[in-house]
Amino acid sequence: MGLHGIGPSGAARLLVEVGAITRFPNRAHFASWNGTAPIDASSGEQVRHRLSRAGNRQAHRILHIMATVQLRNPTEGRAYFDRKKAAGKTSMEACAR
Repeated sequence: MGLHGIGPSGAARLLVEVGAITRFPNRAHFASWNGTAPIDASSGEQVRHRLSRAGNRQAHRILHIMATVQLRNPTEGRAYFDRKKAAGKTSMEACAR
């Protein structure tokens, strides 16, 4: 709940979905599990990534709501987005890590 955009109900739902975080060996496994890991969608010289439609949809929804709230308010998430946009990224590229 220390992150902007996660309230008591969102935190509780996320904890229920995740269970023991120790079951994920690293961040990449957790991102793959919740559907936020980027998938390579490159073709030729065009380098692109997209988000997976797989994964735990309930956990993904909670994380999506948190990200949306952060972008609507002056937070670290909004500052990150603004820096990426200033560097020439599109809105979709700026949202992806």
